[in-house]
Amino acid sequence: MKLQRNEDKIIDNVKRIHMIGIGGSGMCPLAEILNSKGYILTGSDNNESDPLKRVKALGIKVFMGHSAENIEGAELVVYSAAISKENPEIVEAEKRGIPTMERSHLLGAITRKYDNVIGVCGTHGKTSVTSMITQILILNKMEPTAVIGGKLPLINSNGIAGKSEIMVCESCEFVDTFLQLSPDITVLLNIDNDHLDYFKTMENMVASFKKFIAMGKFCYVNGDDTLALSATKGLDLKTTTFGFSPENDFYAANEVAGKFGFSFDVMKGDKKLCRLDLKIPGHHNILNALSAFAVAYDLGVSPEGIKEALEKFTGAGRRFEFLGEFNGFVLADDYAHHPTEINATLTAAKNLDYNRVIAVFQPFTFSRTALLKDDFIKALSVADKVILTPIMGSREVNTFNIYSEDLAKELPDCVIVDGFPNIADEIIKTAKAGDIVITMGGGDIYKAAYIVRQKMTEHITPDK
Repeated sequence: MKLQRNEDKIIDNVKRIHMIGIGGSGMCPLAEILNSKGYILTGSDNNESDPLKRVKALGIKVFMGHSAENIEGAELVVYSAAISKENPEIVEAEKRGIPTMERSHLLGAITRKYDNVIGVCGTHGKTSVTSMITQILILNKMEPTAVIGGKLPLINSNGIAGKSEIMVCESCEFVDTFLQLSPDITVLLNIDNDHLDYFKTMENMVASFKKFIAMGKFCYVNGDDTLALSATKGLDLKTTTFGFSPENDFYAANEVAGKFGFSFDVMKGDKKLCRLDLKIPGHHNILNALSAFAVAYDLGVSPEGIKEALEKFTGAGRRFEFLGEFNGFVLADDYAHHPTEINATLTAAKNLDYNRVIAVFQPFTFSRTALLKDDFIKALSVADKVILTPIMGSREVNTFNIYSEDLAKELPDCVIVDGFPNIADEIIKTAKAGDIVITMGGGDIYKAAYIVRQKMTEHITPDK
């Protein structure tokens, strides 16, 4: 029996819910789940988007723009973290005494409505592994519910409302958001030095992951990651390890690099369960696939069923997502925003058959850029050429006196370009046949890639 929280009582006693920012990638799957459970929903958003179209297709009434009248009839108003407390719908709800709830608290309440919640956590790889597990379970007719941090091509969405008691949930450590959830099974991929503006020390960060894992009954952990292993110590739960070392419960053997990704034997002890031939580049994806394999295997999916599903997996949205080939160069986009992720993505690209790897990077938050400046420079040095944007501050003010110029002056072939149309022109001017261009960052740098795709499709090129 899962421990109930205050928000659970609210969810159990309301029928009509209004969702502010309902078209957001994080809100859309929650709307789909609530709709499947019989709640009467309305929502509002400022922008048309694919998730919003999906919401409307469910018959949910959506208002374009925010105004006080939109919450008429609502018994609960839900908002995403991006919504200001001055939003007229939040202000009106508080004025009328209607309860309000931030998205992560709603997600937590939803996890307590399922008997078998799989919480995927870790500094890197959460979206990929949540997507992999979801794809395996869907293709093996286990009908999971899922909430994913990126779009899964199989369902063309960030989530799905299934009919079983299994829920797969990406679980983010930022500001301890994942502590709102109630997992039964946890998957800990790794622990790295990110979000230290919040956690302050690595000890605090490990302690946070430990709290999350302690909420579950079973944990799958990267047995090759010292910090991840340390987070599981002293906890009263069953732990299964995965990794490259044969000492792990599940491990990879006989790895061979292919054109699109690695192939390897999946081993459990002395037994070979199958040979996997991945269609996603990067050595790190061996670990991601192993973790998903281990979870699905213990849920009763056959090795053949897991193999078939994983070999059809071509990545989640913004995770080394190929956007097309134009005039002989390949364009891809990736969410990499931490030096470890950038290094993994660029190294994966270098191992593929391209003449040059061109990185287009948008640094995300001043604190991270300042703290990890030398690591960013080292990771970006893997590329043959780098195009940088100014730092996207997001929620921060630049009290750190850090600028993209501080990275650029340490990189041998680097330019700084501001504005997505200008970045797109620089990419088109720079890229040659046989190159791969990868836009990278946790912000909205993907917009530059989409402009490139649009211009190249329309055969519009800038003056050279």
